[in-house]
Amino acid sequence: MLYSFIIRRAEEKDAPAVFKILQTAFKEYAAITGLKKLEALTETVDDIRSEILSKAVYIAVIDDTIVGTVRLDIHNKEAYLSRFAVDSNNRNIGIGKALISVVDKFLKEKGVQKVTLHTASKHGALMRFYYSRGFFVEGIETDRGYLRARLVKEYSEE
Repeated sequence: MLYSFIIRRAEEKDAPAVFKILQTAFKEYAAITGLKKLEALTETVDDIRSEILSKAVYIAVIDDTIVGTVRLDIHNKEAYLSRFAVDSNNRNIGIGKALISVVDKFLKEKGVQKVTLHTASKHGALMRFYYSRGFFVEGIETDRGYLRARLVKEYSEE
């Protein structure tokens, strides 16, 4: 079956739908990793609206329904990737890969040389996904009370 989706920058009006997908995805992430407190689950719709205005937030859309999202915070030549989520009913059809491809293109255009993210090191599916997209483990951190892999992807200057 062929799926058609678009990826675009999020707008303020998208905040409620982004909130919904993040809540669902991060509750699932919490269940898989055994974590009880996740910062992502404390965000409000207004918080997300603020993030859309101050950071680069991309969304994937199928038939006017938001099915994926990712957030980027850029500082000089480095970026931080967070709140990456794809609706569980729409996984394994290329949405996550497409979101990361758009992120790569955007960051390269902005002159970013390195993007960093954190994920639970025991979440095998996510670790495999990030490895497949060119990320590597730079370190392991326990500052949030669990083993978090700090993953990095570097862009060469062209």
